[in-house]
This record gives sequence, C-alpha cells and structure tokens, in this order.
Amino acid sequence: MNEIRSITKTLKVVLITFAFINCSLYSYAFNKNKIFVATTASNSTPIGKYLYLLVDKESRFNESNITNDDTAFKLQKKDIPKMDVKDGTSWLNFSVLNATQHQDLFLDIQYSNISEISLYRKIDNKLVLIQRAGNSIKPELQAQKRAFAFRLRLPPSDTGIYYLKIKSYHPLFLPMFIKDTTSLDESINSGNLIFGLYFGIILSLLLYNIFLLISTKDLSYLFYVIYLFFLGFAQVTVSGYGYTYFWPSHPDVNRYMLLLTSCTAGITGILFAIFFLRIAYYYKTFVFLFSIVIFLFFVAIIATISGNNQLGYKVIDYAQLAGGVLLILISFLIGRKGYKPAYFYLIAWTAFLAGVIVISLRNIGIVPYTTFSTYVLYLGSAIEAIFLSTALADRINSLRKEKQESQVYALKISRENETLIKEQNVVLEQKVTERTNELVSTNMQLNHTLAELKDAQTQLVEAEKMASLGQLTAGIAHEINNPINFVKSNIKPLNLDIDDVFEVVAMYRKLHNANKEIIPSLLQEVDRKQEEIDMEFVKKEIRQLIKGIEEGAERTAEIVRGLRTFSRLDEGELKVANVHEGLNSTLVLLRNSMPGYLRVEKQFNAKGDIECFPGKLNQVFMNIINNAIQAIDEKQVKQEQEWILISTVDVPGNKMQVRIKDSGIGMNEQVKHKIFEPFFTTKSVGVGTGLGMAIVFKIIEEHHGKIEVESEPGKGAEFILTLPYIHPVT
Repeated sequence: MNEIRSITKTLKVVLITFAFINCSLYSYAFNKNKIFVATTASNSTPIGKYLYLLVDKESRFNESNITNDDTAFKLQKKDIPKMDVKDGTSWLNFSVLNATQHQDLFLDIQYSNISEISLYRKIDNKLVLIQRAGNSIKPELQAQKRAFAFRLRLPPSDTGIYYLKIKSYHPLFLPMFIKDTTSLDESINSGNLIFGLYFGIILSLLLYNIFLLISTKDLSYLFYVIYLFFLGFAQVTVSGYGYTYFWPSHPDVNRYMLLLTSCTAGITGILFAIFFLRIAYYYKTFVFLFSIVIFLFFVAIIATISGNNQLGYKVIDYAQLAGGVLLILISFLIGRKGYKPAYFYLIAWTAFLAGVIVISLRNIGIVPYTTFSTYVLYLGSAIEAIFLSTALADRINSLRKEKQESQVYALKISRENETLIKEQNVVLEQKVTERTNELVSTNMQLNHTLAELKDAQTQLVEAEKMASLGQLTAGIAHEINNPINFVKSNIKPLNLDIDDVFEVVAMYRKLHNANKEIIPSLLQEVDRKQEEIDMEFVKKEIRQLIKGIEEGAERTAEIVRGLRTFSRLDEGELKVANVHEGLNSTLVLLRNSMPGYLRVEKQFNAKGDIECFPGKLNQVFMNIINNAIQAIDEKQVKQEQEWILISTVDVPGNKMQVRIKDSGIGMNEQVKHKIFEPFFTTKSVGVGTGLGMAIVFKIIEEHHGKIEVESEPGKGAEFILTLPYIHPVT
C-alpha cells in the first residue's frame, strides 16, 4: 500500500511538472501570454492579473479580425478589473491551463450588471462562440445561474485561449474566477443564502414597520417604509435578482433600472432623514443642501432616461458622496443638541458607509476578495435598517415619555391653578359685585343716552325731510305761479274784449224795439262801433286769450297730478306702482330748478310696475336727481349742453335697474366710499344735512334692492338702482 501511495504521489508530481512545462511551451507558442493554471486550490483566486484588455471605442474589431494583432491587448494589473461606461466594445483575452482532474471548468463572473457578453475560444487561429449572455438580451444560462457562469469546455491538462467580448451600459466590475462544478455551485448557493437572509431581514422590517405605521399613524414610519422598500428594491436590482426574476422577458428595462432604483433609494433616504432627524427644526440650511443633493439625483434620472448612462453614473457618484457626508455630519450635530435618535441614525449610516468603504477598498486591491468583502454591503445595509428601526422605536418611546411628563406637568399645573382659582374666587366675587353695580349704573346712563340719540336721529331725519319739502314747495310755488300769472294776465284783456262784444250785442238788441225809420241809422252806429273795436281782431284775441288760459289751467293740473303722484299719501303701504310715473312726476317738480342749458333724456325700457313704497321710492329719485342737478351746476366750465340720462331696463332674476347718469363734476374714490354714511356731505356748511344719501340707502335696503355708484372726477356720476319686481315680504 505504501508503495502504491508513493507511486501515486510520484505520478502527481510528474503530471504537475509536465503541466507547467506544457504551460511554458504553450505560453511561448501563443504570443507569450500569461497563463492561469487552474488547480483545486485556485477556485477562490481571481484571474484579473491574467487578463489582457483592448478597448474598441470605434467598434473596428469583430470575431474574424480580433486575433490578428494580440499586441493591442494590455495586461491588467489588478485582481479585480474595473471599467467605466464605454461607448464601444471591450475585449478581454486570457489563457487557462486545466491542472485539475475535473473534466470541465467554468468561468465564473460574479457581477450581474453586464449588458452583453460573449465568450469565444481560439481554435486554429479562429474564434469559436461558446456562449452569449447579458441582461440586455433574453437570458440563457443566467436563467439557471445567478451570475454569469460560462462552461470553458477545457479537459484536464489542456490549455485554452479565450476571448470575452463585453458591451455594457453600466460601469464594469469584473471579479472573474476559474472554478469546477462543485465550487461554482457552492459559491452560487452561498450567495443565494446570504442574499436570502438579507432580503428576509429587509422584508421583515418592512412588514413590521408597516404594522407600526398603521398602529401609530406616525409619518416617520411612512417615510421609513418607503425608504426600506426602495432600498431593498435597489439591492435586488444591483444583485441581478431583479433581472432574473422580475423582468427577464424585458431586458431593456435593466439598462435604466439599476440607476433609477439607486436614485430613488437615495432620494427617499434623504427625505426620511430630513423628517426623522427634524433637520428643518435644528438646521434649516442643511435642508437647502439636501435639496441640492436630491436635485442631483433627479439630474441622474433624467440623464439615464435620455440614454446618457455615463453622465448619470457620474452625477449619482457625486450625489451619493455629498449625501453620505452630509448625513454623517448632520446626525452628529443634531445628536450633540440632545436629540437621542440622531445617534442611532449616525451608527446606522456609519455601518452602511463602512460596507461601502470595504467594497471600495476591495475594488482597488487593498482588501482581499473574500466572502466577507463580497457581501459586506448586505451586512452594512441590514445593520442600517435594524438600527433605523431601533431609532424609530426609541423615538416613539421618547415621544411617549415626553407625553407622560407633559401630562404629569399639566396635572400639576392644573392642581395649582385649581388652588389659585379657589383663592381668587372670593376676590372675584367681590369685584364682580362691584363691577355689576357699576355696569347697572352705566347701563342706565347708556339707555338715557340712547334715547337722546334716537330723538336726535328722528329730529335730523325730520329736518332732512323738511329741507327736501322746503325745496319741493319752492319749486311747486314757482311752477304753479307761472301758469297762474299767465291766466291772470289774460283775464283783463279778455274782460275788455268781452265788454266790447257785449256792447255791440246790446246795440243789436236795440234794433228789436226800434222803429223802422231809425233802424238804418242804428245799423250804421253798429257798423261804426264794430270798425272802432275791430271785431275780427277781438274775435282772434278772445280765442288766443282763452287758449292761453286753457294752457295755464292744464299746466297747473299737470303740476297737481305730478305732486299727487310724488307725494302718495299712502306711502306706508306696499303696493304696485309704476316707476316711470314716479320718475316723470319727480322731473315735473324739479323742472324749476333745472337751468336752461340742462337736457334730460329718458330711455324707459323696463316694464316698470313693481311692488314698492311709492312715496319713499319717489324720495330716492328726488334726492339723486337733485344731487345730479347740483353736481352739474358746480362745474366751473360748463358745456354748451349738459345732460342727465335716466334709463330703465329689465335684468335677470325678475328685477329692474334704474340708472341715473349725469355730466357733473363726479366723485373720487374716497367720496364714493363715504357717500352713504350719515352726516357725510361735500356741500358747504348749512347747505345740506348729510342725511340725503343715507336715507336713499335705507329706502333701497327696505325694498331689498341694491344701489351702486360709478364715478370719476370730471366724468360725472351714475347711480344704479336694482329693484325686485316682487317684494320679498309678499
């Protein structure tokens, strides 16, 4: 047995020696490339330093001409090569010697976000396609393996030269290993297990915090649940499970989803931090800084959607760096102010950033590529989520404690207030009694003053009525005096003419009793008398005098009718009256006060018959038209013909409008706003009481109508009265 073992060891040494010799000869024969020797101990050794890279930005090379000039390839110096987003194609060249007893080996690329990748083997100076994959094409082997795993088809003791053609919309990070089937399965299974644990933690925290959100209704939990969702979704996308399980039939989605999920996780994380740390309360300036970071995330999203992934990744790198530094700084500063949850947030964010730092150190070769350095980001992310959940719970406990303390303090204050109230009640009762007596006395004085004010108001209103009545009486006296004087002046000449006619008639009557002999002479006397008095002229003059008397009587009757229409002794009763008749009667009574250059134009288009208090409504017309006449009379420079336009029109709502517009001096805004106030007047002292327009407003209000004024200085004024046809009282 010992001899057999010795022979076996000797054979192994010989085989390995032969393999190395073969490898050296093969390396010399194939452009002297470094050859990776795959052994049972090299499963965890990255082959980055055995890779030769050619970046074909102009896409000049293809499968038929890439082997013509191997000198264009440059040997990589890192175990884990990293490349930015490229506009062209990247070619990788490497050689492998199978120094194991396994019949086949795999190329294991433990990076999930490669858009297109094709593996070729060089045989007889030609490239033969072994496998094509990538998450921008429909899945093949990656549907069975989480990462990209390519079968090399390399028997034991055989050496192969391979080419990788890579095109990616994302930055490339290439941890590449040569593994046998067992090692590959173990790597994939451990990766799935670790990610499953991480995803289970995130899912458990998500469901737990959703329950707390429903229970507490606290918005902090809402922002945290949203952040947890997008954080987990981003990790699912980065690890390749999103493409494998969620959108395998839509490979184009992966071009945008990696950056979009990272941006949304960053945005929601910052929003959660702003609300949870109460940054707006402690440091408002930082809210502005975080707004800039959020804006950068949106710029990255827009760049990605528009197809510029390279710009998107550059912007998101700056946004993540700035956001991470700001979150560390602000949580530390707020924690120093005594806000305890900020320290939990600081620990959580530090754990996450520690994972990011370890990943970065691994990528540049300072930290070795191990299981810990591969999955440390999951660990940091899980620790962050756990500590943030703890911070939220502590925040709730702090709020509950503060609430209890505030309740105890409120109870203490309540008891102190109760004692104080009891002590003050006695004093207050005395003061209330004294104050009540004072109020009773003051109330009596106020009632007496109110009675005096009512009497004064009644006297002022009566004074305004008497002033209007005096003006109306003067106008009526003048109006009636004109036709009466005309009648009186016609009576005397009419009497003289009638006397002459009676004298001629008397002379004719003498003819009946006279002798026939003297009749001719009497007729001659009658003719002389008729010639003397000019009988034809007398007849015409009598007709003219009678006509003048008739016109004077008619004018007097018109004035009396207008006065009756205006006064309406039954004004206290609500009845149907014609507005147009009221306006006409008002104009008749005011005719004497109108100057000769004033023209009144009427445009009556409304139906006119409304339920109203006619006398009061006529008083409104009287005050407004009289004010219009005075406003025209006050103009320093008058036109050749000034005017007042009175119009009526029906408006919707079973109402009518009366518009009274003049060409007077107008009003400014200050006067317009005060015109309906009692005792406000623009007239000289002693000319007006200032109650006319106040009474107008009161009367229109009694009719449930509306009065409006439109006026500008120098452009006249227009009063718009809107009155319902049916009074609401009825």
